[in-house]
Amino acid sequence: MTLTRQRSAERTGISRPWPAVLVSALIGFLLTVVWSAEFVDSVIGENVAGALLGREAEGAVLDGVLPGIAFAFASGLGGTFTACNIAVLGALCPIVGAPRPLSARLVTVLKPLGWLTVGMLTVSGLYGAVVGLVGTAMPQFSTAVPAPGELSARSVQSMVAFGLIGLAFIWLGLAALGIVPDPLAALSRRFPNAPMVVMGALIGGFLIGRPYGLFRQLFRDAAESGNPLYGALAFMLQSVGNIVILSVLFVLLAVVMGTRVQLWLAAHPGRLALITGGAFIVVGVFTFLYWDVRVLARREIIPWYPMIPW
Repeated sequence: MTLTRQRSAERTGISRPWPAVLVSALIGFLLTVVWSAEFVDSVIGENVAGALLGREAEGAVLDGVLPGIAFAFASGLGGTFTACNIAVLGALCPIVGAPRPLSARLVTVLKPLGWLTVGMLTVSGLYGAVVGLVGTAMPQFSTAVPAPGELSARSVQSMVAFGLIGLAFIWLGLAALGIVPDPLAALSRRFPNAPMVVMGALIGGFLIGRPYGLFRQLFRDAAESGNPLYGALAFMLQSVGNIVILSVLFVLLAVVMGTRVQLWLAAHPGRLALITGGAFIVVGVFTFLYWDVRVLARREIIPWYPMIPW
């Protein structure tokens, strides 16, 4: 073992990280093959949002700030299981720590979750404010369908946003496994909560490229309002709605049922790093391939990408 690998193994507790990288990348790729956006967005997302609103969500008229805010949260809740939110699961993995008493575990989980929310709301709120000011001139406002072999400006915006976020998660995963330098190491030494804020910012950044139908509906309403405060509030509520179910489930798992899991993680110093790094790589590979490479295949710009025709 070289000196570099030895130091990495001492830091992470993982002596052979590359098998984890390959397995995680394969899982991320296979998810892109089997994922059905139509089922998740339409069958789950629109039905959940419609049940919460008491009327059909798609095409709903948002005549006013309060209906728009209600729609923002309901559509965010309905979009819990869209492809973007795989990132939430990866971001929550580092929260799991050593076994502690129940009250201490609650604080241990809720505090970083709060910092993650701060990062997410900062990005989504700023983007919502921008949409409220200049949204009608932005690519996401367009509903034009490009010809086969072409990309719309909206698709380009999505590909750039998701591509950068996917590559960021891949790098963070490799860093967690000790393969590349941790870009947040210096920052986290000075500000221990900084990594969770960055995770939240990456999750909030999904709104910049999100093609989810109900979000586009909210985007157009915020853009046409010309009100940056309404845009910021609506986008922040959309983000909160996106993560609230997964966050509650994770808190229940980590606090109420997580003692055995935490004992298992604490028994070996490399297990948490392995799970965190693997989760980030799954998220990153899925995000990059699904929103960039697979989109090129769907637009007939590249000849083929494996997809199950659900």
